[in-house]
Amino acid sequence: MERKRMDCPALPKGWKREEVTRKSGLSAGKSDVYYYSPSGKKFRSKPQLARYLGDTFDLSCFDFRTGKMLSSKVNKNKKVTTRALDSNKKYDASLVLPIRQTASIFKQPVTHVRSKANKGSETRNDPKSANQEQPKQLFWEKRLQGMNACDIAEEVIKNMELPKSLEGLGPGWNDETLLQSIASSLHLSNSPITGQTTAPSTVEKNPAVWLNTDQPLMKPLVVSDEDIRKQEERVRQARKRLEEAIAGKYLHTNNHTD
Repeated sequence: MERKRMDCPALPKGWKREEVTRKSGLSAGKSDVYYYSPSGKKFRSKPQLARYLGDTFDLSCFDFRTGKMLSSKVNKNKKVTTRALDSNKKYDASLVLPIRQTASIFKQPVTHVRSKANKGSETRNDPKSANQEQPKQLFWEKRLQGMNACDIAEEVIKNMELPKSLEGLGPGWNDETLLQSIASSLHLSNSPITGQTTAPSTVEKNPAVWLNTDQPLMKPLVVSDEDIRKQEERVRQARKRLEEAIAGKYLHTNNHTD
């Protein structure tokens, strides 16, 4: 392999760009690009670089492959920013989950219409077929296995611990799959989260038939009166701490003013 490392003017001072050209194999002639921070840390992708730099440097117009700022993107971003400020609109990127939805492979119902004028017939599509819901992929949450959220220092953020009353359902489930399934259901659905109402043994035998794709992969959730009282107490304690913190800050400000 041939390696070329040089300074990258598009990034802050001290950053270097390395291009590695492959000399053998089926990919001979192709090259890989890496970046090195002033401390020597190696970065293999633009998302990894963006996580590290955070808000200290804007990479929206940075081309990771060439190591340059694209002027066309700069001008385009300026126009979008100006338009957003003028219209006072908020642009929010929605979370897109990796769920595969394909067109139905089943035969679509049709309506057979006979015409007396020409003694012929014609076939029309049934309007109801256009409103059919596309099939959803089962257990798509497994695509997220082994993936973890990281902070700016690329330290893995520890997953939250779920209550013991939440139990997973389905083949090969674990706490990580359960958390991902619940989070996606809260994000995509407006209906209450109740869990799978079908008996667990039935779902295990034939999940393709009995699994409700609008609910997370967990057993039916039962919220007792005791659970509600405990949550109300947590909220009351949190509000009390907030009230005390605000009162303490107000007194501190007044003392400095006097």
